[in-house]
Amino acid sequence: MQADRLIVNGRIWTGEPGADARPPAEGLAIAERSGRIVFLGPAGDAPTARETLDAEGRLVTPGLVDCHTHIVHAGNRAGEWQMRLEGRSYEEVARAGGGIVSTVRSVRAASEDRLVAETLPRLDRLIAEGVTTIEVKSGYGLDAENEAKMLRAARRLERTRNVTVRATHLGAHAMPPGATDKDAYIADVIERQLPLAVGESLVDAVDAFCEGIAFSPDQVRRVFAAARAAGIPVKIHAEQLSNLGGAAMAAAEFAALSADHVEFLDEAGIAAMAKAGTVAVLLPGAFYFIKETRKPPVAGLRAAGVPMAGATDCNPGSSPLTSLLLAMNMACTFFGLTPLEALAGTTREAARALGILDHSGTVAPTKWCDLAIWNVGEPAEIVYGIGHNPLWKRVWRGHV
Repeated sequence: MQADRLIVNGRIWTGEPGADARPPAEGLAIAERSGRIVFLGPAGDAPTARETLDAEGRLVTPGLVDCHTHIVHAGNRAGEWQMRLEGRSYEEVARAGGGIVSTVRSVRAASEDRLVAETLPRLDRLIAEGVTTIEVKSGYGLDAENEAKMLRAARRLERTRNVTVRATHLGAHAMPPGATDKDAYIADVIERQLPLAVGESLVDAVDAFCEGIAFSPDQVRRVFAAARAAGIPVKIHAEQLSNLGGAAMAAAEFAALSADHVEFLDEAGIAAMAKAGTVAVLLPGAFYFIKETRKPPVAGLRAAGVPMAGATDCNPGSSPLTSLLLAMNMACTFFGLTPLEALAGTTREAARALGILDHSGTVAPTKWCDLAIWNVGEPAEIVYGIGHNPLWKRVWRGHV
């Protein structure tokens, strides 16, 4: 067997279960062919290859996975952020045209081309930090055509950059401008929005915001039942501002891939997630930006064996963050994760949260050859720096 590329002389942190407790492996080689890892073992046993990349003793990890973003949007909300800093209330900001409604208006006014053009600089910043897979949610169109437009833009990112995109339908994000009947809007999500997006193969998962300011567990349940009927896995924004039991419902009834935010998650929710294997996605960027004080129950999640992932939650209103490295540092500083938990949470567990752990998230034979090679000696150094990017090379499906 001849490989396309051989990566040698790296200190490899595979991200596989158990890797957290061991130092990075030395003396191993990674062989890639047709974008997949075909060999991981002693360098002396490695196949020949057309090209060789010498890591020169650098740390090699799986490529990073940003498993929760709203990165496709138009415009920004810097003005309303300034208003809040000046002491204006949420109601005052809303009356001035701020809030999610302002982003909805911007997205509806934007063409698909403009959405892609505005998103690419944000995506490029993540790629420059070693991100090889990104989840992209809709949720700012709030009608069938504009939600589909956002998802089409998300799909185009994958054709424009060397990055894997997982597209998530989030029509049940908020009420559209002028609407007042939540049940009627949920019916629109189920009867018009999802069929259009699914029919164009734009959907890898379905998400919903279960919160007092958004939708009730019963309304979310209806959306998830429609997703299940279409054979699509679900994720949930839950327990961010209060405890409505959304995470427990999504895990117990729908085996949700993830429950995200979860600051107000209780013991029943933790138990349901542990039983279902649902990942807790922690979003410290939003915690920081909107000055939250309630932290997710990391100790309880850890004790119950609930997998924990981390992500940027890149969005214009509550987390305009395009650095997964900073999100990792924040998860340690604010929430108490260890550096290795933060790294696993943006590789292995982030892939699990997207339902793609079978072919991404760790360094292992048969998986995509998605790697990040760092100018550091130990995994903790990746998470430790603030405003410092130690990436040396990024490998996506074998392409350096």
